[in-house]
Amino acid sequence: MEVVAVIPARYGSTRFPGKPLAAILGKPMILWVLERAAMIRGVNRVVVATDDERIAIAVTKAGGEAAMTPSSCPTGSDRVFAAIRDAECDLVINLQGDEPALDPNAVSLLVSMMAENPSVLMGTLVSPLASEREYANPNVVKAVLDDQNRCLYFSRSPIPNLRGCALSEAPVYRHAGVYGFRKDFLAKFTGWRQGRLERAESLEQLRALEHGVQISAVVADWPMVAVDTPLDIPIAEAALRT
Repeated sequence: MEVVAVIPARYGSTRFPGKPLAAILGKPMILWVLERAAMIRGVNRVVVATDDERIAIAVTKAGGEAAMTPSSCPTGSDRVFAAIRDAECDLVINLQGDEPALDPNAVSLLVSMMAENPSVLMGTLVSPLASEREYANPNVVKAVLDDQNRCLYFSRSPIPNLRGCALSEAPVYRHAGVYGFRKDFLAKFTGWRQGRLERAESLEQLRALEHGVQISAVVADWPMVAVDTPLDIPIAEAALRT
């Protein structure tokens, strides 16, 4: 099975412009992600999908592969498909460009799950919620699963409502924002209009659920250290040091 991992890297982040090139331990963040993506078992090729030549130059100088994509791509998945539209591959892994401490082993579990289950059109990664604070935090996306690890819903709100139930007893997890797509399904997915729930929550994966498509999750113990603002850089550097 041909597997391509794509890292969408947009320059114009609202909260942190130029984020992919931010220095993390003296190296652009996108290069940390690129190096760790290359360690994912089962991946044949890694591509950085960007809308900015400065990012593309940094990647290619480091020996990586970059694909220029339109700045108008509405979501990361749309940018991923723009980069691999003409590629010969079976499975596409959509990574996050702001996770310098990306866990290759966790993503490898997602690749294996989809390789072993050809009927799964779309998969994703989740991790146990660490605290009540994460549960209440709108910046932490919650995923509610059924007893076969199929995703029922994703939300920035604290779901499900814990009425007489401890957080540890509820089937709710933190969403990692990493996706696996069959290439044919990714083409269909990006051809659909953004759904009402997707727009309301600003969560692109809801587009699949709104069209009745099952998303299968892999539970991995991964702390997830995303860099959303410059204040997150010291946290990411500490994670990389350990």
